Amino acid sequence: MDWGKVGTFFCVMMSLTTIVGFVYDGDPYTLMAAVTFNMIATLLKLGSKRTLSAELLATSFVADLHLIPAVIFYEMGMRISLVKAMAWGAVVANVVSIVLLIVETVLETGDESWL
Repeated sequence: MDWGKVGTFFCVMMSLTTIVGFVYDGDPYTLMAAVTFNMIATLLKLGSKRTLSAELLATSFVADLHLIPAVIFYEMGMRISLVKAMAWGAVVANVVSIVLLIVETVLETGDESWL
C-alpha cells in the first residue's frame, strides 16, 4: 500500500467534502478547514513522480487559487454568493483531481498486471 497516495487521496477527499459543507452551510470554519486540507494535499503532491503528477498538481493549484481568495473575500465581508462561487470552482478542481487519481491508480494497476 502506498501511504503517500493514501494521504493525498484522504486530503483531497476531506477538502472536497468540507468545501461542499461550506457551500451548504456557509460556516467560515468549514472554509478554513477546506483550505488547510487542500494546502496539505498540494504539499503531498509536490514531490510525486507518478504518471499524472503534473496534472494532479495543477488541479491542486487551481483549487488553492479558488479557496484562498474565497477566504480573503469572506473576511473582507464581500457577498457570500461570490465566496460560494469560488468554493464551487474548488469543488470542480477537486472532482477532476479525484478522477485523475482514479485513472492513475488504474493505469498503475494495469502496469503491474503485465509483469
